[in-house]
Amino acid sequence: MLTILDNFEITGLDLGLALMATLLLGMGKSGIKGLGVIIVTLMALVFGSKASTGILMPMMITADIFAVIYYHRHTQWYFLKKLLPMMAVGVLLGVWWGNDISEAIFKQVMAVFILLTVVVMIWMDRTKTFGIPKHWAFAGSMGLLSGITSMIGNLAGSFASIYFLAMRLPKNEFIGTAAWLFFIINVFKLPFHILVWKTVNAETLTLNLILSPAILIGFFLGIRLVKLINNDLYRKLVLIVTAAGALIILLK
Repeated sequence: MLTILDNFEITGLDLGLALMATLLLGMGKSGIKGLGVIIVTLMALVFGSKASTGILMPMMITADIFAVIYYHRHTQWYFLKKLLPMMAVGVLLGVWWGNDISEAIFKQVMAVFILLTVVVMIWMDRTKTFGIPKHWAFAGSMGLLSGITSMIGNLAGSFASIYFLAMRLPKNEFIGTAAWLFFIINVFKLPFHILVWKTVNAETLTLNLILSPAILIGFFLGIRLVKLINNDLYRKLVLIVTAAGALIILLK
């Protein structure tokens, strides 16, 4: 374990932040929305922007499997099929765009996407009582943006949420459909991380094994909390913390 940590040149504090991010990953996949930006921010601070996307990928797939098993009976395949095609196109655009850019530019792009996600979340809160267009172009644009942000920074959650909210999906159907959506798209992304970006390798997978027990703890903790959490206060805290995290990544 120490050898792996030495290879990544991380301190005890860094390990604590990575474990916290992994715990939050499990909680997020259990149905507590809005944690994705915090997770991405913490992992980027510890491992660097581009490298962190590959370190997160196998753990996200693991957490997706838990979510699919737990919520599969609530999946609404009709809505998932409308979003997936353009989301796959967005992933391919993200692979092409993100492969050759420098770490500094990648970091700036990720920070911009994080801030954009925060703006989107604020817009969602302010317009939640109004109708959202259901034209096919809406599903296509949300899928495309979800795919690009998913590949560049694992930040597809907010754009996919806009679409599912527009479809007025109840809570369990929302979570179950999102679980299958991200499981499929994350499996689709994995070969690009291995073969093109080369951000997933034997060392990162060993690190995943060290961190992954926190996923299971976070998932079951999240299931308990999802019915108890004060949504208004929670979303305000998420917006503040994630915006701060994006600025830290941008300025680091």
